[in-house]
Amino acid sequence: MHIVHTEASLGWGGQEIRILTEAAGMMARGHKVTLLCPPQAKIFGEAQARNIPVTALPIGRKNLRGMLAMRRWLKKHPADVINTHSSTDSWLVALASLGLRHAPPLVRTRHISAPIPNNFTTRWLYRKATRHIATTGGLLRQQLIDSNGYAPEQITSVPTGIDTAHFVPGDKSAARNALGLPHDAPIVGIVATLRSWKGHTYLLDAFAGLKDPATRLLIIGDGPQRDALHKKIAELGLEGRVVMPGNQRDVLPWLQAMDIFALPSYANEGVPQAILQAMLCGLPIVSTPIGSILEAVQHEQTGLIVEPRQAEPLRLALERLLADQALRHELGQAALLRARAKFGMEAMLDKMEIIFREAIKQ
Repeated sequence: MHIVHTEASLGWGGQEIRILTEAAGMMARGHKVTLLCPPQAKIFGEAQARNIPVTALPIGRKNLRGMLAMRRWLKKHPADVINTHSSTDSWLVALASLGLRHAPPLVRTRHISAPIPNNFTTRWLYRKATRHIATTGGLLRQQLIDSNGYAPEQITSVPTGIDTAHFVPGDKSAARNALGLPHDAPIVGIVATLRSWKGHTYLLDAFAGLKDPATRLLIIGDGPQRDALHKKIAELGLEGRVVMPGNQRDVLPWLQAMDIFALPSYANEGVPQAILQAMLCGLPIVSTPIGSILEAVQHEQTGLIVEPRQAEPLRLALERLLADQALRHELGQAALLRARAKFGMEAMLDKMEIIFREAIKQ
């Protein structure tokens, strides 16, 4: 198959990483893959660095220029299926395909749990212009069925697959040595784009209240909340205890250096890749019941679930794990086994291949 991915977003996070991971996996299976995105998008350079064919188009906004550019590209480049990932590129592809001979079927991947409007135009986009919808979690699928009335047979849950050969438990001392982190301090960590709904501010408030002042916090990632978080760290007097190294091409050593992984999101989640990566590294998880997180993290089995937007329950969960090494090990091992069994790369690629082939047949 020739699979075309489109992404209008200029940002960088789990959604963009999944696109590139899936594209590389499909290429390894012998499919031709092309990514279309704005030239200034971070995913453009990342695709080039990973040897994924990418073409720059002005599709960062919903306008006539972007739609015409998409239509010209589709006319010149036959594709078997086109997989859109954000609202803007989905609209541009749908409109550019109107009246186009041999237009490829549109498959829309929904990565987040934000609600979809129920107006006439959006219903047309999802129910008529789109051949199939893939969601990154079962709860997101059910949300589209219950809240939007979309046909269940039109929607498939395909959680993001993680490379189980790469993300593995490691030597904690060696990882801390390599990263310049203390050996004798408990370490809590988060890997996430610095966006408000990831809950970093609540994590900082919870961390500030921990009993052991030796505990360290790793905040891996970058994003629009970076300056606000630096300011809050200073206000809480945590400058010597919080490490913020920015985006990391490979987060594995950082995960291997942690004792606990926390992701206190309060909106817009599917099954976060960072949680799955942390589980594969054998870490106990502290998170919230947002989006499809509960499909990965089972309370008291693979981690602890707390209410979102509340620092105190988060602090208590962290204190409990920090005080109980046996519980950390038990939850971490269960998390590792669950992630290996349910969230491997091949399962994701198998499901997406089926979706693409069925969309082409219809």
